[in-house]
Amino acid sequence: MTLASRTHRRPLVGGLVALVVASTAACGPLAPTDAAAVDPAPAGPAPSAPAHAADGSALAALALLEVKGRAPRTGYDRDLFAYREVDLDGNGCDVRNDVLRRDLVDAVLKDGTQGCVVQQGTLVDPYSGTTIPFTRGASTSDDVQIDHVVALSDAWQKGAQQLDEATRHRLGNDPLNLLAASGPLNQEKGDGDAATWLPPNTAFRCAYVARQVAVKYTFGLWVTQAEHDAIARILATCPEEPLPAGSAPLPGATDVQPPAAAAPAPAEAAPVEPPPAPDAAAPANPGNAVDCRDFATWAEADAWFRTYEPYYGDVAELDGNDDGEACESLPGAP
Repeated sequence: MTLASRTHRRPLVGGLVALVVASTAACGPLAPTDAAAVDPAPAGPAPSAPAHAADGSALAALALLEVKGRAPRTGYDRDLFAYREVDLDGNGCDVRNDVLRRDLVDAVLKDGTQGCVVQQGTLVDPYSGTTIPFTRGASTSDDVQIDHVVALSDAWQKGAQQLDEATRHRLGNDPLNLLAASGPLNQEKGDGDAATWLPPNTAFRCAYVARQVAVKYTFGLWVTQAEHDAIARILATCPEEPLPAGSAPLPGATDVQPPAAAAPAPAEAAPVEPPPAPDAAAPANPGNAVDCRDFATWAEADAWFRTYEPYYGDVAELDGNDDGEACESLPGAP
């Protein structure tokens, strides 16, 4: 780091701090859903959205989804959604590792990956309610997979084939549509919708179908009648279940913020004495681009520090603990 990029009085270190994280294999192909093995939604007529459905709730959004039949799967190709091929947030990391970092507990990052790749961690699996250890590796990465909450094949048959390329790519990589989950349960789900597959963890079902509604509402996808009814039965037990963060706002929804308290008048700054002006004997400042690692020993750094400190105030940032000694991390430092 250069002096210009340091925070004032930040302690200095002599070397780069390594970030430790890990990469994982891409999700395998999704297995077809075995509808007979699925715990179905409770039987009975689907209730209509109650009048007290909260504005911004999943139940309110469900009422806005178009209900119609499933379109043919003709032309479907998972690659059309460019999963892991685009970087929506521009952080330089692929979306699988973005989601692992978000969803795992105690994630350990692989060194040399700019804070991207997850090496290890623990998943509190929302689908099963169990705890699953994750270790990156050929035989272990698939223990935790990234599920498209609205399966891409299902999305294709319910409107995604009509989306433009950029929107399809966003659907395939939007964190709103992605959850880290048990690999076996992700494979069991396949491309099922809420009418054919629900998480075994019943405590998570409200949040799960709310996320499906959010994705379909945000991307203009529709639901089948059976899917609508299954979601409505679940949300009837939690009518105020909110749409997750990142969803498109509902029509008429308001985001009213309380009025901000008046900011106190700023305190009058204490007068600061300007640093002494450099005299003709002072050597030229080398661009304020000095780093402790530019010096082989503390003695060299200290000599530089003592030469320039009276003339350039920000040079004092080399003194990380304000003891009058610069670059304490170098060999020979007191």
